[in-house]
Amino acid sequence: MRAISRWKKILGIGLAAGLLASVTVTSVPVQASSILDKVTSEETTEDHAEDTSYSLLKGNNLNYGNVKIQKISSNEIAISGVTQCHHICDTVYLSLYLERKVNGSYGTYKYWNFTADNVTSLSRGLNVAVPSGTYYRVRGYHAAKDGSKESTSTLTSGILIK
Repeated sequence: MRAISRWKKILGIGLAAGLLASVTVTSVPVQASSILDKVTSEETTEDHAEDTSYSLLKGNNLNYGNVKIQKISSNEIAISGVTQCHHICDTVYLSLYLERKVNGSYGTYKYWNFTADNVTSLSRGLNVAVPSGTYYRVRGYHAAKDGSKESTSTLTSGILIK
């Protein structure tokens, strides 16, 4: 009985080795997803984005702020912002922060500060050359001062520039 049992083991091992040897291994190319392919809740698949924020205080001076970002080409974007008041204010403020996504988080890439005196609104638009291959978004700061200062902020979704 022991001899038969040993032969069964040897035969079993041989059969298993033969099956393994006859298996053809094929490789299937697998491409890792790029970070750029993963759109998070902070981004959009569109080539433009916009945000508008009304004064939280429903104040006397500041009505709303608005920012926009638009892809122009693979290395240029247009950004713009508006601060709108209810009436002529002593000073109106608009700050535009162009943010770039690097290693999974956004940081300020470039920024611009504008002010105007004795106006009801302040708007600016800029075309900006940028490196391609990542997401960009615009953060805005909007304020109006006429005695007291009221402010709000805006933030667009990120758009992919590639």
